[in-house]
Amino acid sequence: MLDMIILDAHEAELRAALTTADGSEAAAYLLFGSAEIAADPWTQAPRRRLVSRRVLSIPPEDLISASGVHVTWSTRGFVKLLKQAEQDGLIAAIVHTHPGSTAFFSEQDDRNERDLLGIVSNRSGNGHSFASVVLGGDSSIAARLWTSPGTMEPCRRVLVTGKRISLHVSKETVHAPESLDRQARLFGPMFNPTIRALRVGIVGCGGTGSPTAMMLARLGIGGLLLVDDDVIELTNLNRVHGARRSDAEARTPKVEVLAREIRSADLGVEVATFRGWVGDADARDALRSCDVIFGCTDDHDGRLFLNRFAYFYGIPVIDMGLRMMPAREDRPYEMAARVTVVAPGTPCLLCRGLVVPRLAAEEALRRTDPAEYERRKAEAYVMGGGDPAPAVVTFTTETACMAINELLQALTLFRGGEGMKPERRRRFDTVDDRSTTVKPRIECEMCAGTGVWGLGDVEPFLHRMG
Repeated sequence: MLDMIILDAHEAELRAALTTADGSEAAAYLLFGSAEIAADPWTQAPRRRLVSRRVLSIPPEDLISASGVHVTWSTRGFVKLLKQAEQDGLIAAIVHTHPGSTAFFSEQDDRNERDLLGIVSNRSGNGHSFASVVLGGDSSIAARLWTSPGTMEPCRRVLVTGKRISLHVSKETVHAPESLDRQARLFGPMFNPTIRALRVGIVGCGGTGSPTAMMLARLGIGGLLLVDDDVIELTNLNRVHGARRSDAEARTPKVEVLAREIRSADLGVEVATFRGWVGDADARDALRSCDVIFGCTDDHDGRLFLNRFAYFYGIPVIDMGLRMMPAREDRPYEMAARVTVVAPGTPCLLCRGLVVPRLAAEEALRRTDPAEYERRKAEAYVMGGGDPAPAVVTFTTETACMAINELLQALTLFRGGEGMKPERRRRFDTVDDRSTTVKPRIECEMCAGTGVWGLGDVEPFLHRMG
């Protein structure tokens, strides 16, 4: 199965560059990174996902002719594109418009692209491929991958991601149940099929992750991936939705509790689980199969991993955090929630000061070498753990609502504007909401430039050592 992610910045760049005054078709080139997924967590079938990396214009001197129903250009630039793609380990693609119709591939497209595949084979040998994308005048997108003479693989899903999210999928492949009728009455008939087609990861299944999972299931998300390494304890029962005293006594893994509750509700949601740390190599296929990820973990190393992951694969991460401080004689209550969107085009968690590298390193040491961690802790080389943080179910659940509403904003723009806010903060004690902005650090590899956006699979994974 083949699917595709196009960064919303790239789609906007393409549509702006390819809109012509006279309504003629226009064309450009794209380079894609890729994710080679051995086993999708919901189907166990192999998948290939292409991620847009860079838009390249076709030189004006290469343009031969164009009208409302065709565009023709010299293949000289295409040969140069193939060379660049081969050097960078990327996949070349052509993009053209159908300004007067929906996106589809015509018989003329079929003939032209077979000829282009001949150029690919002659230059690079059999087995090399190139992608083709059509942008419709109605905002639709169609895509496919040519792999051998006479053989092309249709792209079943095209996901445009960033602060806005749109999903282009065959309507006949998505069926939304009648139980979701009330939300379709608010957001329109295409909302439920879109929600049903989404695959969402939840990293951390505790106070914020459990209500996130339960509410996404009620919204009708088609597939949920639950990632957590922890078990239910007695002190979790005040905030982990679905947890029972018997789960605490049996030390049932949190992912199993949530999966049990969602499946027993019989809402048609496919649930996959991974019990372990989010950065484990065995979790990579599952994470790369997601369309959106909710970060509900409180460890710095997990956040640092997801921070990189969002930019390499173009998969938005909606990260949550809470700060709860009891009142004392010298200070009032401090009760605050934060929802941060991490995606190409937004400042990353490091630039926002939300990840402490030293704490991330200590957490990694504790996970990989507990004995060494305890030795350094005894010698005061690591900070060690403090008292458990306060937690109240109403506040953890409200934080989850904030995060899910950002996803709804990305899909529907019900708040207007340009999509998700990069960060929202809510003070429960003062009933105050605000959004915050920061500028990326000039040296940041993730968000100060486009250097890793859409890079996809690389060695070492995410350019992350260890």
